[in-house]
Amino acid sequence: MGFKVKVEFLGGLDVISNKVREHSLKVPLEEGEATVKDLIELITKSIIADPKDIPVFIEDDTVRPGILVLINDTDWELEGMEEYVLESGDVFTFTSTLHGG
Repeated sequence: MGFKVKVEFLGGLDVISNKVREHSLKVPLEEGEATVKDLIELITKSIIADPKDIPVFIEDDTVRPGILVLINDTDWELEGMEEYVLESGDVFTFTSTLHGG
């Protein structure tokens, strides 16, 4: 049971995952059952190192504004956002577009 997807954190967002940019993540649901909403929850539980960093990634139960989300190199808004159904081998890229100065 379960399948793997790849999760990438770019644009400085890797600070929430101990500076590890790429993760192979096992989704503990059957392929075709899990959505990006499930993936976001899984990321907050298994990849984000410090619970204090969750607000850097999540706001109002979704990815916070200022983070570009790509699903297999396509803007997630074109793929259904949180409702996109995950498939084995999918690549999810989260890139911060906000930079301090």
